[in-house]
Formats: sequence, C-alpha cells, structure tokens
Amino acid sequence: MIKIFNSLIFLLVISYLFSIYKYYSSSKNIDNKNYNRLNIEKILSKQISNLPILKDDTNNIIEFNDSPKSDIKSDKRRSFWELIK
Repeated sequence: MIKIFNSLIFLLVISYLFSIYKYYSSSKNIDNKNYNRLNIEKILSKQISNLPILKDDTNNIIEFNDSPKSDIKSDKRRSFWELIK
C-alpha cells in the first residue's frame, strides 16, 4: 500500500514539474516575456499616467514626543534578575 502511495506521489510531482517546464518553455510565454522586457518603459509610463495626484495635507501633523525620556527616573535600578526574586 505504501509503495503504491509513494509511486502515486512521485508521479504527481513529476507531472507537476513537467507542466511547469512546459508552460515556461512555451512560445507564448517567451513572446510575452520578451515583449514586456522590450517595452517596459512604455508600459510603465502608461500606468503612471493614470495615477491620481493626492493633495498634501500633512503640514504640522507630526510632533516629536520626548516625554518617555523625561518620565524615566534614573535613580531606579532596572535588573531582570531582581524581577524574578
């Protein structure tokens, strides 16, 4: 029973790898790949031209917060081993 199961799995893996190879070596895929490589600038400029321009509304939004430094008192000892005790 195990030999049959192993044989079946082996055949499935081989068929899967063969189908992948067949797809990637097909002339249709190679032609599409070459077309995209040769015309990448045109394709990108076409896609970029359709992007909307967003209004910048982030002025004075981010403020630096330094309160954690001022809240920490340096006279406290911090030790991991003391927490276990």
